[in-house]
Amino acid sequence: MTKIVLLEKIHPSAVEHLRGQGFTDITEIPRALSGKELAAALADADAVGIRSTTHLTAEVLAGLPRLDVIGCFCIGTNQVDLTAAMALGIPVFNAPYSNTRSVAELVIAQAILLLRRIPEKNARAHRGIWDKSAQGAYEVRNKTLGIIGYGNIGAQVGILAESVGMRVFYYDPESKLPLGNARPVPTLEALLAQADVVTMHVPGGAATTDLLTAERIACMKPTAVLINASRGGVVDIAALNTALREQRLAGAALDVFPVEPKSEKDEFVSPLRGLDNVILTPHIGGSTEEAQDNIGREVADKLARFLSAGTTRSAVNFPEVPHIEKAATSRILNVHRNVPGVIASMNACFAESGLNIVAQQLQTRGSIGYAITDVDAPISEELMRKLCGAPSTIRCHLV
Repeated sequence: MTKIVLLEKIHPSAVEHLRGQGFTDITEIPRALSGKELAAALADADAVGIRSTTHLTAEVLAGLPRLDVIGCFCIGTNQVDLTAAMALGIPVFNAPYSNTRSVAELVIAQAILLLRRIPEKNARAHRGIWDKSAQGAYEVRNKTLGIIGYGNIGAQVGILAESVGMRVFYYDPESKLPLGNARPVPTLEALLAQADVVTMHVPGGAATTDLLTAERIACMKPTAVLINASRGGVVDIAALNTALREQRLAGAALDVFPVEPKSEKDEFVSPLRGLDNVILTPHIGGSTEEAQDNIGREVADKLARFLSAGTTRSAVNFPEVPHIEKAATSRILNVHRNVPGVIASMNACFAESGLNIVAQQLQTRGSIGYAITDVDAPISEELMRKLCGAPSTIRCHLV
């Protein structure tokens, strides 16, 4: 029986969908795990679902020979060593679009709150200070929103911003078709210099680490505000802290941080704590009931389709094979090194066993090849041993 382990309070919609697809051996663990505890929890798992805190490193994956597939119930996949997973024949799935609206709404809400100086007014009211001054408080209408990273979320933020009367500009190193009246800006520095609100929507990784340096923060207007709901490492927090305390920025809102607590019991540490003009939220951009329900169903569906049919459409690290219903008695999934002669050798084994191939699909990606083969009779244990023992085989099994 297929065993699925879900960590980090994945939405109940995932379990509901998986059970609806016939998967009943599901273990739910409501927190992130690491080290020996993680290895023990996944020792006999065929599939694992995580969010953003559990890390599946190359070392962890090497110790899980039974693991067939990984589901990241979130947008990012930085918490998984994708190269190591691919080399081991393990596809990784995520939900790149399901929480787009939730993140975009949070960004627009934060922009309005910051420009109106609501965080400061709120903090002062809690201290008993009745501050009715309009100084430094602005409407968002006719203000300029600068979007860094014009992907799915960045574009959605731009659409929502236009609906409240903002002018929208964006910077992206790749050419992106603008939506609505958004306009591209040729350099990051040019965007920073003209924006009243700067919002970050870039992926993690070496190319974006400390993308907003002290020098680039210095390009921003002293009346501008910064929002980061993308990745914690893209902003130099020390430089941002200095700029805010020296009143060279009007405010900031951060939903992601370079180091985040592993659980609710751990203290959140940041130099930005205590600043009245800063909104700090605990990585909740996609934490709405709607988004989590959508993510649960989307990733669970991808896991179910792979486990039942070998489908790898939209896998982030693997050759993509679309969903095709099983057309014969047996279906063999074969992950192999991408070298000449693999398919010919495999098909020769089928022929020698008197098996007719009903359907076959092959896709490759880099050093990996992935073949799905339907044959018209049961597969013997002897044939499976032969297929699994071929020099080029990485992983081979029946579904």
